[in-house]
Amino acid sequence: MRISARADYAVRAVLELALRQGGDPVKAETVAAAQDIPHKFLEGILGDLRRGGIVESRRGGGGGYRLARDASAITVADVIRAVDGPIVSVRGERPTGLAYTGSAQPLLPLWIALRANVRKILEGVTVADIAADALPEPVRQLAAEPTAWENP
Repeated sequence: MRISARADYAVRAVLELALRQGGDPVKAETVAAAQDIPHKFLEGILGDLRRGGIVESRRGGGGGYRLARDASAITVADVIRAVDGPIVSVRGERPTGLAYTGSAQPLLPLWIALRANVRKILEGVTVADIAADALPEPVRQLAAEPTAWENP
């Protein structure tokens, strides 16, 4: 699985909005500067996030972006799906849409298990968790394993 630049930037932008929640809408330029995201690229991402119900926008002098709902109700999976679509795909297809024959048949349950584990982690972490630097304990434990930081 690869986390695209688009997904990484989207999560960082939503995090920035969460940290500024409760105030005036935040301009895209402010988010771009705070997170070192190319402004034009961010504008497209924010449009996808708006269409996905993650952020809302207001036009005009006092306009900008804010979260459409509380940060505790937005998971990392929600953000990634809004900008990239399905979290795990094989050749651009959802694993449940695949069919293998012969010796390749055992691959399908492997891809399904991979998807289930990725979803379990990304759906279990909210933007509020990240903003509070309070990742769930199972995620912390996985990240604390020394081999998690190695590139085999």
